[in-house]
Amino acid sequence: MEEDLNQEQEQEDDESAINIHEIENLIEQLPERYKLVFKLYILDNYTHDEIARELGISVGTSKSNLARARQWLKTRIEKMQADKAKALW
Repeated sequence: MEEDLNQEQEQEDDESAINIHEIENLIEQLPERYKLVFKLYILDNYTHDEIARELGISVGTSKSNLARARQWLKTRIEKMQADKAKALW
């Protein structure tokens, strides 16, 4: 019985997982100032110094925008997962 419960939980986890297309969509929904820093840092591997020079902002602003982008995404991913989990019930 315990094995059945574990398999059931794994199936629910898979069904409530976020796929790459949903993540890409969320990234595109980021506020513009966060999206630009997020993409440069995460996807293009720029340093905060490089981002600051490129965008004409301070290193602190670059770091702050990245932190806010991550928090923004985390909040929406958690909500999306909760919504998917509710739909399974």
